Amino acid sequence: MKIEQIYTGCLAQGAYYIESNGAVAIIDPLRETKTYTDKAEKAGAKIKYIFETHFHADFVSGHVSLAKLTGADIVFGPNAETNYDIISAKDGQEFTLGKVKIKVLHTPGHTMESTSYLLIDENGKDHALFSGDTLFIGDVGRPDLAVKSDLTIDGLASHLFNSLRNKIMTLADDVIIYPAHGAGSACGKNMSKETFDLLGNQKQNNYALRADMTREEFIKEVTNGLTSPPQYFPKNVKMNKEGYEDIDVILTKGTEALSVNDFEAVVNAEGALMLDTRIPQTFKDAFIPNSINIGVDGGFAPWVGALIPDLKQPIVLIVDEGRAEKVVTRLSRVGYDNTLGFLEGGIEAWEKAGKEVDAIASISATEFVPLVNGDINILDVRKENEYTSERIDSDKVVLSPLASINENITGLDKNKEYHIHCGGGYRSMIYASILKSRGFDKVIEVAGGFAAIKKTDMKLTAFVCPSTL
Repeated sequence: MKIEQIYTGCLAQGAYYIESNGAVAIIDPLRETKTYTDKAEKAGAKIKYIFETHFHADFVSGHVSLAKLTGADIVFGPNAETNYDIISAKDGQEFTLGKVKIKVLHTPGHTMESTSYLLIDENGKDHALFSGDTLFIGDVGRPDLAVKSDLTIDGLASHLFNSLRNKIMTLADDVIIYPAHGAGSACGKNMSKETFDLLGNQKQNNYALRADMTREEFIKEVTNGLTSPPQYFPKNVKMNKEGYEDIDVILTKGTEALSVNDFEAVVNAEGALMLDTRIPQTFKDAFIPNSINIGVDGGFAPWVGALIPDLKQPIVLIVDEGRAEKVVTRLSRVGYDNTLGFLEGGIEAWEKAGKEVDAIASISATEFVPLVNGDINILDVRKENEYTSERIDSDKVVLSPLASINENITGLDKNKEYHIHCGGGYRSMIYASILKSRGFDKVIEVAGGFAAIKKTDMKLTAFVCPSTL
C-alpha cells in the first residue's frame, strides 16, 4: 500500500494518490491531471477510482478530465447531484482497491454532500481518514458555504457537530488525518501549517474536538469570526458540479504568444484585462498603463479569484519569460479559462516598440515614517485581524482590505494622494495597480510593508477597529 500527499502550496490544497496491488485511487485531484497519470504509469498501475470529498469551492477539481482520460469511476458521497456520471455512494459503502478498502463516511456540515473516506489496510485495520474540508489540522471546515433558504449557518454547524462526534471522533487515536487543506486556505480560519496528523493529537489540540464541548458552544466557536468567502467560490462549485473544458484546450489558447500589435488588438477587440504577473518590485518600475499586477509567486490564484468578478473575463498576460504556462495553469485552477495569450517579449518588447509605460512611486519605510504626522492619507490594505493585532498609531490610517477593494474604492478621492502598505509589499502593489487602472494617479507604495515599518521607530498600537472604510 502506498499513500502520497500531493500538496499545492498556492492553494494550500492536498490531493492524494493511493495505490495497492496495481490499483490506484485519487482523492480530490487538481485540474491538471498529468501528475496522477504519470505516477500510475510509472508504477504500472491503473487509476480505478476518483474520490471527491465534496464540491470544492476554492478550486476546480480534475475529476471530470481524469475520468475521461483513464476510465476511472468518479465517487461522491450522498446528496451529490452532477451533470456527468458518478457513483453516488451510500454512507458506510466500501470500495475495494487492490488489497485495501476505502469506506464512505458521510460527514455533512461544511456542505451537505461532504464525505470523508476511511482507508482500511490489508489487515483490516483503520489506517487513515481523508477528511476533505470536514476536519483540518487545527480546525474544521467553515459551515457557511452551502447556506440555502432552508439551511442556515447554525444548521450546517449543527450537522458538522454530529459528523465529528458520531463519525470521526469515534475512530481510533492512531488513525492518520489527511485533510484537503492547510494553513492559508479560505475554507477554514485556524488551520495549522502541518498537513497531516494523528486523530489522537487532534482530539487533544483541535478546539472543535473538545470532548466536553456542547453543541451550542461548538456552533458559537465555529461560526465566530467568519469573514465573507471569496466571490469566486460559488462559481467554482458550479463548475465542479456541471463539468468544464479540458485543461489542454485552455493551455493551448492561453499560451499563444502575441506580438505587441496583436496584444493591443486583442485588448481592444475583446475588452481583455491586462494581467501582469511579474514580481511587484519589477512591475512598479515599468508597466503597461491600465494593467494590474498580481504576482504569480505570491497567493496568485486566490487573489485573482477574489478580485476579478467574472470567470469569463478575457485576460491577456504580461509574464516573465518561460512562465506563461504556469500562469495559465494557475488561473485555470480557479476557473479563469478565458486567457487569450501573452505579450511576446514582455515589457521590453512593449518599450522597444515605443509604447507608453507607467510606473508606481515607491518609498522605503524609513522615508515613510517622517511623513506620518503630516498631511497624509494612509491605506492599510491588510486583513482586519492583522490590522487590529498591530498597526500604525495614527488617525491618518484607514483600514481598506485588498479583498474588499471593489466595494471600498467608491470611498476614495482621485484628487487625494494615498500611501499604501500591506504586510510585506505583495498586496499593496496589487491595490496600487488597481487604483492606477481606475484613474487614481497619486498612489505611493510603502516598500516592504508593515514588516519593514516595524523595524523603524514608528509608534505602533493594537486595538479593535470599530469600522472599515
